[in-house]
Amino acid sequence: MNKRRLGSKEGFFLLALVFLWIKTYVSYKVEFNLGVKGTMQEFLLFINPLSAAIILFGLALFAKGRRAGWWILIFSTLMTIVLYANIMFYRFFDDFLTLPNLMQTDNVSNMTDGIFSTMYGHDFLYFVDLAILLFVLIQNKAFKEIKFRKSLASTAIITGIAIFAVNLTLAEIDRPQLLTRTFDRNYIVKYLGLYNYTVYDGIQTAQMESQRAYASSDDLTNAKHYATSHYAEPNEELFGAGKGKNIIKIHLESFQTFLLDYELDGEEVTPFLNSLAHGEEDMTYFDNFFHQTGQGKTADAELTLDNSIFGLPTGSAFVTKGQNTYQSLPAILNQEEGYTSAVLHGDYKSFWNRDQIYKQFGIDHFFDASSYSMEDETVVNLGLKDKPFYEESIPMLESLDQPFYAHLISLTNHYPFILDEDDATLERGTTGDKTVDGYFQTARYLDEAVEEFFNELKESGLYDDSIIMIYGDHQGISENHNRAMSEVLDTEITPFQNAQNQRVPLMIRVPGVEGGVNHTYGGEIDVMPTLLHLQGIDAQKYLMFGTDLFSDEHDETIAFRDGSFITPKYTNVQGTLYDASTGEEVETSPETDRLKEKVDEQLQLSDEVLYQDLLRFHDVDGFEPVDPSNYFYGEKGINEQSETLQ
Repeated sequence: MNKRRLGSKEGFFLLALVFLWIKTYVSYKVEFNLGVKGTMQEFLLFINPLSAAIILFGLALFAKGRRAGWWILIFSTLMTIVLYANIMFYRFFDDFLTLPNLMQTDNVSNMTDGIFSTMYGHDFLYFVDLAILLFVLIQNKAFKEIKFRKSLASTAIITGIAIFAVNLTLAEIDRPQLLTRTFDRNYIVKYLGLYNYTVYDGIQTAQMESQRAYASSDDLTNAKHYATSHYAEPNEELFGAGKGKNIIKIHLESFQTFLLDYELDGEEVTPFLNSLAHGEEDMTYFDNFFHQTGQGKTADAELTLDNSIFGLPTGSAFVTKGQNTYQSLPAILNQEEGYTSAVLHGDYKSFWNRDQIYKQFGIDHFFDASSYSMEDETVVNLGLKDKPFYEESIPMLESLDQPFYAHLISLTNHYPFILDEDDATLERGTTGDKTVDGYFQTARYLDEAVEEFFNELKESGLYDDSIIMIYGDHQGISENHNRAMSEVLDTEITPFQNAQNQRVPLMIRVPGVEGGVNHTYGGEIDVMPTLLHLQGIDAQKYLMFGTDLFSDEHDETIAFRDGSFITPKYTNVQGTLYDASTGEEVETSPETDRLKEKVDEQLQLSDEVLYQDLLRFHDVDGFEPVDPSNYFYGEKGINEQSETLQ
């Protein structure tokens, strides 16, 4: 491009367009795992950055002279910010940024180590074109009008719209009903591009927010019918087996099942948890249990376990639906069996909007970081180290009125898996992947912390009269680390294998009930009805999307947030079907089509309940809706609601 043309509107337009196009396409290839297959998908990936850029830059051409160049630079900068923000978010969460995520900015300050660990030295290259455009703009004091007509801007916009129409048509041919049925943001970005996805997400978010305003009790009918028909009768021998017992729920942060019985250089990574999985302490271990979280990760796990409802397809319901009405496990236990409830967590109460949504759940006490000794030597990564956390939690548990329901959330085994040398009792892994190699050390530290906690529970006298539940909340190692994971597991990490890797532990000890390994397939959606039935509370009158894991009628179809699913026979990963025993691709059948329809229905109905806040219309005999004004978490976590507010 010669200097004369570079100094024109059309020349500057083309230069900015090419720069943005190239860096976006390169980022697709090196930063994101989009699962591109075949010539058609590769072609769509190549052209999809164009339409949005041409339309925006075309709007800038309506400005006169150099102002057109400044507007092109502004639009290019905004699109670069969108691109780089998604790159950073994807590196950390293995997902794309959504508007609901932007409402979670309070979390960023608590995740400094993780965020900065995702910044690479080559990242400055994403901003070089902006510097070049600025230089060109400054050097050209007046834009020359080379055969410029007012129709040029209109032509550019029409061209951009035409390219998008072709893009969408080809995408619909390769992936029918792309915008109406998909639960996966990867598909939208792969087929339509990151910038068009951002617009789509904004439209979807606005539509979802409007749904609540127009919702009525009639909108709850389908969800109620699903829950009723999906209900599983309790196991007669176990129904009420834990009635009146304390419930202590231990959260294993980012802990995946492959760690159990795994040996690193001949040494068990998690010896204590291994012993529990093998039946010691009369622990029942579910070895085919899967997490079902989305973008909310830990917050999604909490939502699902305590409400038997799925997290949202975008963002975190803890933040975006923090004012909804819920019929949660803590509130039900309180109203039906007189339980006191508490959450104990070595992070600050505003993280994931917990101090607000816990009030909607009816949680009596929230012991956050302000209740613990947050000294420099006891804090790492996101908060308090697990060993001092569990040790300091014992007096808080002892202070609760019994029976109680207590949820303890650990932190140390969290990305980017940082551990002080003095706390490490296991050598790092040797894959060369910093994240994976550190994962073993923090998992060992967590294992030791849980063992110490068990001993302290026994010394306190709480152990014998308590149901103890241990669970992993979500995956710790994302697909970005498949190379290292293939070395760890000694197998290729195919889409099928990655789905199998979403197993997380679930262990339940009920006093007086013999433990062992339970091979039932289940997910986090199934925990709430299971715990209710152990208390002798029939889950049928509440609206739940899961079923009792101990029931002979339990549904073993596990829905993932993106619409994929797993059963004992089949694994469906984003539309590709595999034999669950061999991992080989198989053809769909009427049976698998019905399974997919059931999964889609379950996710859709769950989303409707959250988006439209439908539980405000659900009347249950003997249950009063939670009044959040009755809860106020003081400095030390105690519900210090004053008499003047009651």
